[in-house]
Amino acid sequence: MPEPIRLLDEHGTRHASEEWDPWIQDLDDAALTSLYEDMVVVRRIDTEATALQRQGELALWPPLLGQEAAQIGSGRALRSDDFVFSSYRENAVAYCRGVEILDLVRVWRGLTASAWNPFEVGMAAPQVIIGAQTLHATGYAMAIQHDQVRDGVSGDSAVAVAYFGDGAMSEGDVGEAFVFASTFQVPVVFFCQNNQYAISEPVRVQTHVPLVDRPGGFGIPGVQVDGNDVLAVTAVTRQALDRARSGGGPSFIEAVTYRMGPHTTADDPTRYRDPAELEEWGARDPIARLRTYLEERGAGPELEARAAEAADRVARELRAGISGLEDPPALDLFAHVYAEQHPGLDRQRDDYARYLEGFAQEGPAL
Repeated sequence: MPEPIRLLDEHGTRHASEEWDPWIQDLDDAALTSLYEDMVVVRRIDTEATALQRQGELALWPPLLGQEAAQIGSGRALRSDDFVFSSYRENAVAYCRGVEILDLVRVWRGLTASAWNPFEVGMAAPQVIIGAQTLHATGYAMAIQHDQVRDGVSGDSAVAVAYFGDGAMSEGDVGEAFVFASTFQVPVVFFCQNNQYAISEPVRVQTHVPLVDRPGGFGIPGVQVDGNDVLAVTAVTRQALDRARSGGGPSFIEAVTYRMGPHTTADDPTRYRDPAELEEWGARDPIARLRTYLEERGAGPELEARAAEAADRVARELRAGISGLEDPPALDLFAHVYAEQHPGLDRQRDDYARYLEGFAQEGPAL
C-alpha cells in the first residue's frame, strides 16, 4: 500500500508536495516554533502527570508520549467554534482548546466526572467508553446541519471532530457513527490515532486491511498520514475541515503513530511489546524531527531554551496546584446531571443527604 502522507521525515528533511503544501503555506518559522513549543510543553505535562501518579497524587493517568504531533497538529488546525469529542488520551488537544492545566488532572485525581465546561472550550468531557464519542460527534454534526437548514445558511459551518484510537475501530459504535455521518453527509471529521496497540492487542491482529480502508465502505473518504509529522497532520486536518465546512460531508484521518508509554499507568507494556519496536519508533520522534528542521532553517539554542522554559513553567504550575486541590462537596455529585433539575433527581439527592447525615450522628457507646 502507499506510504502515509509525509512532509517532514524522521531525519527532519522537508519533502515538497503539490497536493498538501498549499494547506500549510502560512506556517512560517514563528508558527513552526509555536508548534514545537506546544509539543515540548504537552510532553512535559504528560511526564509530570505520569510521575505524579507514581507518587500517589493521581489514581491513574493515560500517557500520550509519542503522539504529540498527531494531537497538536490537528488540535491547532481547529477553529474556536468547532467542537471536539475525544477519548481519555487527548490531553494535548485539550491543551490546544484552552483547558486549564489543573483541569487536565482533576478527573484522574478522582475529584470530578468532568473538569471543565465543554461550551467554554469547545470540547466535551473525555469519553472512557471506547468509541462512543464518534456517535456524540456525529449527532452534534447533525445538529449543526439542522441549524443551517433551519436558518437558511450554508457553507463555512462549524465542524465536529471525533478523536479515537485504533482499538475503537472494532467497536460497533464507530460503524454506526459512520453510517449516520455518511447517510446525512454531516460536517464531522473522524480522527483515528493508530498508536499500534489497543491496550495489549497489536493492530496487526485487529484488522487484515489498513484502518484507512474501512470507512470507504461506508462512503467516507479517508487519508492515512504520518502521525509523527506535525506538518502533514496539520495539512490533512485542514483539508478535512475545509471539506466538512463547505458541505462535502465527513472525512476519516488515520494518523499512524506510536504509544511510547503504557496504555495507562496501570499497564505494563513490557509484557507484550518488543523492546526493538520501541527503539525503532523512538527514532521517529515527532519533536526531534521538527527541532532538526528548525535548526536547519537557522534556529539557534534559544529554540530549545524557550521551549524548556515554557515546559518548566507549566510543570511548576501543575505540581504547585495539585496539592491544593480539594475534594468537592459530596452532594455536587447531583449537579449538572441534567440540563434542569427534576423531582426524581431531587429525591435521590435528598436520600443521599440523609445517608451522609447518618455518619455524622453519634452512635451508641460500645
